[in-house]
Amino acid sequence: MRALLLTLTTMGFAIGLADWSSLEAAEKRSPAKSTRRSNTKPRKTAPMDKPADESTEKTADKSADDGEKKKTDTAVFAGGCFWCAEFAFEQLKGVIDVESGYCGGTAATANYGDVHEGFTGHAEVIRVTYDPAKITYDQLLDAFFDSHDPTQMNRQGADVGKQYRSSIFYANNEQKKQAEAKIADLTAKKVYKKRIVTKLEQLKTFYPAEGYHQDYARRNPYEPYIQGHAVPKAVNLRNKHPELLRGKND
Repeated sequence: MRALLLTLTTMGFAIGLADWSSLEAAEKRSPAKSTRRSNTKPRKTAPMDKPADESTEKTADKSADDGEKKKTDTAVFAGGCFWCAEFAFEQLKGVIDVESGYCGGTAATANYGDVHEGFTGHAEVIRVTYDPAKITYDQLLDAFFDSHDPTQMNRQGADVGKQYRSSIFYANNEQKKQAEAKIADLTAKKVYKKRIVTKLEQLKTFYPAEGYHQDYARRNPYEPYIQGHAVPKAVNLRNKHPELLRGKND
């Protein structure tokens, strides 16, 4: 882990306003790393720049500074802990926003307390809002498969339960076709020793997670779980896909 943090600092691993170099200092101060995310509600730390979107829909167009609308698209992925997935995808070029949430269950159980029990049908997901002119859905699929282990059934590492399943929530037939093609290609190339168990599920409703989950890793860089899980995943994705990373001016 120490090596990962030094690599992260050396490479200038910066996303948004986060001070990633502080992770090295945090590693010296933190207790032994947690192997599993706590069942308890995380403590609230730094205030959010904006509250979590409580609506179930988000417009596909965002206004640019000059008042003109810029065409964007969204992708929804489930690959274990949404803190880790959010942290990994925020470093990619063309990614405008990454929001943690829940998909697969009902509105009544779309809350962390219920979802964490593993019986709601929900998965912890991220909704990625991106600019297709800068990054494609196919490239996001590459990032998705390389940011977690798609051969683990209903778990990622020590985080166990259906809420941590590997799943792609497709919004339309085109996304479904691309996802099917990607899985077929990875299988044909025998990229993984074990069978890919990633599910393809039709996206019905995205429920934003509670505010304290949004940007959790960036706002809590000293927590052992973040250092032991989120940071390595982000660094691994960075090393595998340097061509997909944000530039200094992005």
